[in-house]
Amino acid sequence: MRSLRTIPALALTILFAATALAQKPAPQPDILIFTNGDQLTGHLERAAGGSVVFKSDMAGEVTISLDKVKEIRSAGSFSMLKKGPPSKTNLVGQGQISVAEGNVSVTPPAQPPVTLPVKDVGYLIDTPTYDREVHNEIKLTQGWTGAVTAGATFVRSTDNDTVFTAGLALARLIPTVTFLPPRQRMTLNVIETYGKATSAVIPQTVPPSPAAITKTSIFHADGEHDWYFTPHLYGLANLSFDHNFAQGLSLQQLYGGGIGWTPFETARHQLDLKADIHYERQNFFVASSNVDLIGTIFGEAYRRTLPRKIAFTQTAEYIPSWNHPTDYSALFTAGFVLPTWKRLGVTFNATDNYLHNPSPGYKANSLQFVAGVNYAFK
Repeated sequence: MRSLRTIPALALTILFAATALAQKPAPQPDILIFTNGDQLTGHLERAAGGSVVFKSDMAGEVTISLDKVKEIRSAGSFSMLKKGPPSKTNLVGQGQISVAEGNVSVTPPAQPPVTLPVKDVGYLIDTPTYDREVHNEIKLTQGWTGAVTAGATFVRSTDNDTVFTAGLALARLIPTVTFLPPRQRMTLNVIETYGKATSAVIPQTVPPSPAAITKTSIFHADGEHDWYFTPHLYGLANLSFDHNFAQGLSLQQLYGGGIGWTPFETARHQLDLKADIHYERQNFFVASSNVDLIGTIFGEAYRRTLPRKIAFTQTAEYIPSWNHPTDYSALFTAGFVLPTWKRLGVTFNATDNYLHNPSPGYKANSLQFVAGVNYAFK
């Protein structure tokens, strides 16, 4: 049993420790001094492309050209990299950073500083971000962003109609931070529209109309993995699966590879152009229509951020077949996501799927319009 005399001593020890922690000085802010003598205090975020991003206590996050910076003093740990693609080989050093007289110095712990002219510095990255994004491989479960969408329609009257729509869109860019040039990108999309309409017997008609059941089932899934040669040019591997009751299509499966190009990419909008060579197998409800195809996807994908953070996306694909020229197809989609509250939004999407040679008795076009609820996650 603990002696009663030790209790006051233990309490005093805890009190002194708590007081020492409370009196521990706060970390000193970073200081940025402009060439004209003005200065900002706050936190150095990073430097890339000849500019430095500094989060000021008063001005918020600002981006400043390095040629307008006279001096930076920072107590944080940064990784300084020479110009070129970020990698382990162009790392100069890790430690405290300072900028003065047109030079950048990094001081590793217990080592002399290493200095480079500003013009030779490619990146200043906080060390935890460098270790995660450049030095170590990112785990398969990390870095995904996307959204899930759901919608439903119910009619209960002489005719009973029920339609459900659900979709999932995922994307993963490596590195996961936007200020580093991309190395890889992965996308995954899945959407299903399923419905059933039941018409009752109407005895007043001559002859009486029979009961009828009509089903709707439209499923699409696709995935793509991109490897970047440059920030705008990349190779790709893709696959997709389709089932469309409205076209008599039991299962279409596609496997291919090709090349993509991003003519422009900004925070406001982005355009991607793609082409591939693929193998395609189409299985129809009528087995005699089944066919194996070798073809190409000529596609484009565009996204734009509109006022009030409304997101617009649009894709178009033309898919000719080289071994069966009459078996071509096309796809067009367009949609809006209107943010409503936190991560929730309202989505409106239109999809037109054209199959030149559908199963006998089915139409070539399959057009659907979907409105639903969207939830975005990081």
